[in-house]
Amino acid sequence: MCMKIVSLVLLPFILSFICPLVDPVRSAFTTGFDVTIIAPIKTDKKIITGADQISAYLPYLKGKRIGMVVNQTSIIGSKPSVDSLVSLGVNIVSIFGPEHGFRGNASNGAKVDDAVDEKTGIPVVSLYGKNRKPSKEQLANIDLMIFDIQDVGCRFYTYINTLNHVMEACAENNKELMILDRPNPNGFIVDGPILEKHLYSGIGMHPIPITHGCTIAEFAQMINGEGWGGVTKTNPCKLKIIKLANYTHDTPYTLPILPSPNLNTQQSIMLYPSTCWFEGTIISQGRGTYMPFTVLGAPALKGIYSFSFKPVSLKGMSETPLHQDEECYGLDLRKYDTNLLRKTKQLNLHWLMELYKAYPDKARFFDTSYSKQIGNFDYRSGNDALRKQIIAGVSEKEIRQSWEPGLSAYKQMRKKYLLYP
Repeated sequence: MCMKIVSLVLLPFILSFICPLVDPVRSAFTTGFDVTIIAPIKTDKKIITGADQISAYLPYLKGKRIGMVVNQTSIIGSKPSVDSLVSLGVNIVSIFGPEHGFRGNASNGAKVDDAVDEKTGIPVVSLYGKNRKPSKEQLANIDLMIFDIQDVGCRFYTYINTLNHVMEACAENNKELMILDRPNPNGFIVDGPILEKHLYSGIGMHPIPITHGCTIAEFAQMINGEGWGGVTKTNPCKLKIIKLANYTHDTPYTLPILPSPNLNTQQSIMLYPSTCWFEGTIISQGRGTYMPFTVLGAPALKGIYSFSFKPVSLKGMSETPLHQDEECYGLDLRKYDTNLLRKTKQLNLHWLMELYKAYPDKARFFDTSYSKQIGNFDYRSGNDALRKQIIAGVSEKEIRQSWEPGLSAYKQMRKKYLLYP
């Protein structure tokens, strides 16, 4: 099948348009659910996202009313996917935006309201405001939903929760969900305690480790197969997956668009799984600076560490950061060799253990009453054991042993849903 392109906006994709469509193949995993997986196009060794393989899915969109779950990371080439598809005649009737909003400019945790996209005039429904799941009414005029958001492979990064809520709504309302898959930059690490059910929250709603080692499409298959978050095995979400080309979980991947305001460098993205749990401590993770998640410190560590930074109010990033306008002393990880994480395939526990040991007033370290900016550490770690182990001075080896057999059981279960080596 050949297609003539009438828009010059996406000139780099002309060749992909005139190539024959790839043949759909059924999912190889054994749940028996209705999943269609579109094999990737054959190219050189460069990773190609699902979104960039337009010839694999554009004909399927024609004549349908489309809803898109997207944000600023949703791009085709270098252009927002909504704008690209509208220019190709796709009838997008609704946009659904996650945490940080459709354009990605809202601070972490900030409520995002419904709006109308100024550029396209398409209604934007917030999934991080009064509702986290699309309603029956919001899906009524939609034939096909598309999910295209860059994730970073971490349990407390909320986009996998948004995915689950969207899948639940689609299953309830008999809507198919197309996933344009994207790489997981931390896909080489599967590590951490398994989240215990009594600690489910807005930053964790699945029994998975801190780093889950899945792409968004693989995780969607896991949600279906395990029956998580309102998606049941008897009524799963119908999926159509556009696979990545030339991707493995060990393939290094630099994100072309930053996924959220405080993950503003590739270094922060790689360190995020090992530094975000400091949000449950008195240690600043660099919010209120332009180097979040790559520096760690607190005022009380003066004289112990020479490196320092000062959090300030930054609109769109962190308006009221922990230790605002105070000099914080601690660790500078901006030049830390993240290849060490790739080599060990483990989270870095040493920083947490070191800073607790160094902190002079240990009763304050996990104390949420000190500041509203200190969250519950257990929600981030996934259990209450890690906090108690840090306090008790348990060795890293013993801590890691305590994550078993849950971690190994998860790794075995994960294999059923993988689309890539």
